[in-house]
Amino acid sequence: MLNSIFFGSRRYKQASFAEQLLQCLRSLKVPTWLSQEITPQDVRIFKVSGSLTNAVFFVSSSVQEVRTVLLRIYGPSSGSLISRPRELHTLHILSSQYHIGPRVFGTFENGRVEEYFDSTVLTASDLRDPKISRWIGARMAELHSVDIEAVEDTSPDNRGEGKGWEIGVKKNVKSWIHFAREVLALPAVAENLRAEFDLDGFKRDWDAYMQWLASVDDVQRGSRRVYAHNDTQYGNLLLLNTRNENLPEHRQLIVVDFEYASPNPASFDIANHFHEWTANYHSDTPYILDHTRYPTKEQRSNFYLAYLEHSTVSPDLRPMPKLELVGMMPDLEKQVRAWSPASHAMWAIWGIVQAREDVENAVEEPEFDYIAYAQCRIAGFRRELKQLGIRG
Repeated sequence: MLNSIFFGSRRYKQASFAEQLLQCLRSLKVPTWLSQEITPQDVRIFKVSGSLTNAVFFVSSSVQEVRTVLLRIYGPSSGSLISRPRELHTLHILSSQYHIGPRVFGTFENGRVEEYFDSTVLTASDLRDPKISRWIGARMAELHSVDIEAVEDTSPDNRGEGKGWEIGVKKNVKSWIHFAREVLALPAVAENLRAEFDLDGFKRDWDAYMQWLASVDDVQRGSRRVYAHNDTQYGNLLLLNTRNENLPEHRQLIVVDFEYASPNPASFDIANHFHEWTANYHSDTPYILDHTRYPTKEQRSNFYLAYLEHSTVSPDLRPMPKLELVGMMPDLEKQVRAWSPASHAMWAIWGIVQAREDVENAVEEPEFDYIAYAQCRIAGFRRELKQLGIRG
């Protein structure tokens, strides 16, 4: 790790940024970037839109044979939300043992350099393509087959939920709410906004919801504990520009950004993905989720079938007949519905925490309105609790 290098993401168009970046790539010994023939003027930096936590850039060179890499600069509030050492450990295990996700070439004080995939980022409308949706279901099933204990690095004495690890959504809400309270206590936050969020009321609702979930949670089937991505929004899904004909068709879809990956119920990861169907982070109002865009029953069934096909085998290790897979869908749907409010709750608290820098600096027109996003999410949480008949 290069502790002495810190990048200001808003300076990326300045000549000094390219000079500092080239020095960083050489110090990290990133393959193909060591040649002294490469000058700062040769460095090409393209900012990627759609990442809500970090600033992400594709870094290339006009010099031949130099491979493009991905530069990730961590967001200023992300340290309250994400354990970077844990994330790096996760990336290493997934890439080295399971060939999932990018290779990390090295880290610096506020970010890292990763492997670049020659690919196209999915769009909001791509999620609604039946074929692509099946690929996402298949890829999610493959991630869910990862051994939690291997990623969490547990010992024989502390394996399992409540011993070696805790499910991520509960852990995140529990730890992030403290930081959310700090943000809402800032003098710049209007009293009516504090009242709207009502974190004390939210906590009562959350506790009542967790108590209800304990009575319906099916840990053996739809809500079995898996290693989950927890953030399968379209900006974290890449389609390779050149397909490897030797691999299954769905493998041309690459899942990236494992910052929020953790053990969770399988149904939570699916429910969270379905909520991402309602988002368009490249619209005029990227902070608004349009719940009328939530996948229909037919669209959910299409996803479920692909997911179950790639996560379920018969006792003799043969693929399960389609009729049996279809028979599993109602239970999975029930569990997805049960865990659906948890996604809203987690990202509502996340949005408040992410807003700290904008609130402290009195930014009137933020690049992304985290407070408005949190308002949308907390309204979704309360709406779905009401639909389930849960009261705090």
